[in-house]
Amino acid sequence: MTSTRTRRGAVIAGLCSILAGASLQARLARDARAVVVDFQSAADTKNPVAATPASIAAGKQTYVRTCAPCHGTSGEGGPGNDLIPAAPDLTDAMWDHGSTDAAIFTNIKEGIGPDFNMTPFKDRLKDEEIWNIVNYLRTIARK
Repeated sequence: MTSTRTRRGAVIAGLCSILAGASLQARLARDARAVVVDFQSAADTKNPVAATPASIAAGKQTYVRTCAPCHGTSGEGGPGNDLIPAAPDLTDAMWDHGSTDAAIFTNIKEGIGPDFNMTPFKDRLKDEEIWNIVNYLRTIARK
């Protein structure tokens, strides 16, 4: 009788694990779709922070603290870092995930899925800090 209860308990626990996993997978898929929608709707967003010397200096400070560990102090990322895939060059004129101010802001804030090699910073940085980074990135872009 004990072994029947044990097996029944194991089966119930297994089913709960499967259901929890399926629920998590569905939630992650839904969240990934929501991020895509955010990227698309953010395309028209205008940078609300003027690119003043103070904003650019603040953006550089935040960049050095939060972005440089992956993208390098110069912003050139590339094969010199040990990330897989390597962090991209932020001095390029065209970026794979959009190069408008709004796209850059959204990429920093929400991260870049589906694998999120670029993690979201929405819980670590305020919107104004992210806009300051965008303003700073404009100053290091190759012309």
